[in-house]
Amino acid sequence: MRAFGFLSFGHYADVPGSVTRTAGDMLRQTIEIAEGADEIGVNGAYVRVHHWARQAASPMPLLAAMAARTSRIEVGTGVIDMRYENPLQLAEEAASLDLISGGRIALGISRGSPETALRGYEAFGYTDAEDVERGSVLAREKFDLFLRAIDGERIAPGDPRMVGPGKYLHIEPQSPTLREHIWWGSGSRATAEQTGRKGLNMMSSTLVTEATGQPFHELQREQIDLFRAAYAGAGHTGAPRVSVSRSVFPLVSDIDRAYFGLRSEESHDQIGIIDGLRSTFGKTYAAEPDVLIEQLRADEAVMAADTLMLTIPNQLGPDYNLHVLQAFAEHVAPALGWKPNTEGPVQGDPV
Repeated sequence: MRAFGFLSFGHYADVPGSVTRTAGDMLRQTIEIAEGADEIGVNGAYVRVHHWARQAASPMPLLAAMAARTSRIEVGTGVIDMRYENPLQLAEEAASLDLISGGRIALGISRGSPETALRGYEAFGYTDAEDVERGSVLAREKFDLFLRAIDGERIAPGDPRMVGPGKYLHIEPQSPTLREHIWWGSGSRATAEQTGRKGLNMMSSTLVTEATGQPFHELQREQIDLFRAAYAGAGHTGAPRVSVSRSVFPLVSDIDRAYFGLRSEESHDQIGIIDGLRSTFGKTYAAEPDVLIEQLRADEAVMAADTLMLTIPNQLGPDYNLHVLQAFAEHVAPALGWKPNTEGPVQGDPV
């Protein structure tokens, strides 16, 4: 681990205890957390994408605002649900965001997570005749078109009256660095290998869609190793990025202990069913900093990744969440190999 960022689900609700009552609260507070995190030296500010729920949804306006109000921190998603996207419009928006931010983006894209709507992407105008239940085929086909577009492929036939006969057009704008900043959200051995073969970066969350009896971090480490092997085996010669997500809370104050103290006694991996797949869910880490350091050093996936995304309880407000990030940066991250954002962009591991 060389870098860490925060990952916000962007929850908002007018309920007791929530500092984030409305969508406007959530958007403004996320920008505020990104600004404060940038000053602390945090490397990344990432948001989840969920449709049909009181959470962050279409992310591009929020990411553009975070990029405009910060100078060093990476902004991105974990992950965009490709089932809901027009791939060419997303390609235009992603290129614009890459140019606005000076290349400080990490766009995580995938099929998306379970949702409250029944095939909600159909209401957005997209259908998947081959995979009606999950939309996985649709997501892959649209993602492939998105990659072709950002790679500059000439896709649309031009009007011969304007561009001459037989000419095809590519999307604009084009960003020459955008492909380097695209990640696929992977949850299994198969998708990890597919991600490597495509030459992308890989995001892995707090769950994997496999359950073998192994600890969560070992399963996730195996997926990272398979990703890197597939990346090299396909002939790619770069240094791909890898991120993993964890819930981590240093207990350095009475309020930390009140919120998360019980987690230190109860936390363990869990097995459950998600999208019909038997899956392993990672535990929450909540402990005194010296204990956290040892626990995270023993987490094979955290130590194999270049970036750790810390899921934050955004409804507790910017002040508390910046306290969590500051505590991790001050008391835990340096012992894990962290380099603050003042030392430049995060680099992946050469394969």
